[in-house]
Amino acid sequence: MTFATFLTDVLTLFLFVVWFWLLIIVFSDLFRRDDVSGWGKALWVIVLILFPYLGVFMYMILQAKGMAERSSQQARRTREELRRVVGFSAADEIKKLDQLKTSGSITEEEFKRLRARLVD
Repeated sequence: MTFATFLTDVLTLFLFVVWFWLLIIVFSDLFRRDDVSGWGKALWVIVLILFPYLGVFMYMILQAKGMAERSSQQARRTREELRRVVGFSAADEIKKLDQLKTSGSITEEEFKRLRARLVD
């Protein structure tokens, strides 16, 4: 076993892990979609099984914009659910930021930036 074969094996393993992670992302996005029928999902699954690498890249190229939108919507829903469960209130957080600003812990620019992030 030479150093070159070791590097080749490490690179191959890395590429396999990356592909497997992309496959998980594609399957999770595919089954989360409401705009694709069951037959469409079944067809995508068949493509992903028969042509694993090509299928993942095809899905990512053809559905890139939708994947990004669905991912951001899921993150937003998760964030809102967490806020609801924990009892997060944007008004309480803005009040805390105002107290930090008046005590001099944060600047006016930091206050505005953090408040804008809370309002979103």
